Amino acid sequence: MCFSVLWIVQTLIWLIVLGVFVAIMRLIVPYILGLFGLGISGVVMQVINIIIAAILLIALLWFLYDLYVCMSAGTGYRGGVR
Repeated sequence: MCFSVLWIVQTLIWLIVLGVFVAIMRLIVPYILGLFGLGISGVVMQVINIIIAAILLIALLWFLYDLYVCMSAGTGYRGGVR
């Protein structure tokens, strides 16, 4: 069911996983590019930051869609017990 404790816990887990993914990507990508001998220029880091921002926005849209479906139909994208 929407807005149940289970739904809130699943949403918080998704947010934590997304935050961990972003933090790891910001640490590992410059290191990996340095191993291949590619110097990190400002442009490359800006591109990487744009990609990370796009992933965050897609996750935000997914969450907003889930909220919309919960309010209108009663079950979210992840389903639920009726």
